Amino acid sequence: MLAVDHATRFSWRLLGRAPTTERELLLVYAALLAHGTELNAASVALMIPGLVPEAIAEAMRLLEEEGPLREANDLVVQFLHRHEIVKTWGEGTLASADAMSLDASRHLWNARVDPRRRTYAMGIYAHVLDQWGIIYDQPLVLHQRQVGAAIEGMVRQNATGPVERLAVDTHGYTDFGMAISKLLGCDLCPRLSHLRDRRLHVPRDVAVPAILHPVVDADVSLSQVEASWDQLIRVTASIDGGWTSAVLALTRFGTAARAHPIHKAGSALGKLLRSLFLCDYLSNEGFRREILRILNRGESVHTLQRIIHFGGIAAARGRRPEEVLAISGSLTLLTNMVMAWTTQRMQHVLDMWQRTGTRHVAPDLLRHIGPMHFQNINFRGEMAFPLARYRRRLIPGLASKAGHEPQRTDGL
Repeated sequence: MLAVDHATRFSWRLLGRAPTTERELLLVYAALLAHGTELNAASVALMIPGLVPEAIAEAMRLLEEEGPLREANDLVVQFLHRHEIVKTWGEGTLASADAMSLDASRHLWNARVDPRRRTYAMGIYAHVLDQWGIIYDQPLVLHQRQVGAAIEGMVRQNATGPVERLAVDTHGYTDFGMAISKLLGCDLCPRLSHLRDRRLHVPRDVAVPAILHPVVDADVSLSQVEASWDQLIRVTASIDGGWTSAVLALTRFGTAARAHPIHKAGSALGKLLRSLFLCDYLSNEGFRREILRILNRGESVHTLQRIIHFGGIAAARGRRPEEVLAISGSLTLLTNMVMAWTTQRMQHVLDMWQRTGTRHVAPDLLRHIGPMHFQNINFRGEMAFPLARYRRRLIPGLASKAGHEPQRTDGL
């Protein structure tokens, strides 16, 4: 935490200013640990000597604001991407989006039964770049369509440049969402379930070869798309301009709005785009491997997040939306810190090998080595912070006072 903070000063963004004392800086770290793990303020106080639970609980309330946590995460992700090794991992234009469930008490209003683990949980939706790093996170309720959350993260993220392709699973896809995503400048790339039952859709007046009749439906009305085109653009512009969220817009034009002209136009356009995507997905093996690879990277990030947040969310936490945002943002920040620190150490080793001529690692091998190693990091136990090495940059006011203190002489 200190090494990454020394490089990014994310603690300054969380506080809104530079910390004035070592205790204030440690309280920021303690609040992040309390929000981003299953530990409470009393447990974190046992891990960091010198802090009391009451002060940690007060610091936790200071982090219940979405803006500073989002900016702190952007700083850490940008620090991760400053290393040369990330260029071997991807181009920075492809990302994956998927939800992860955190065990939670059944008494929380936003807890639902996870269909896989059969336990109550709440969801965290994360966007992972092909160059690693979580560029956007948001809490959500399970058993809901996630396409709105996928588009929202793609539009609102500021950690990197524009995302050109976004890989999602079946839960993060609808025909209407695919059309809105394309109009926003991003191609939605879904890994669809029951792929053998998926058919290709073309306009009604298009001639289809006889060999393709078993897999093609000529049921798309271009006149329907043309009639509601202006309204479809208005919805897209409202999302892009921030007048409404993609989650709200995609919920409004969900399955219940099938009779609405805008929904019909968006779904028709989405069917055409899905057909084009399936042609590329099924015929281009390199493209298909790339989509599956970035989705697997997202699952690897979820594994690291579950190691950091090992237990469940107690009934006393997560009742307020602000606290849920703090849990999601803090867990994302801790995860990005682990990836950024590991990337820094990997780059240090590669630079040393290149400088001394000890070893050369081919870029094709580096592409498959990610910063997800966590066996060398102890997430529990008593923590010691060597602040003396980082005080000058992290607490400049305290360092300047120490430098101006009069030197004692032997006669005094």
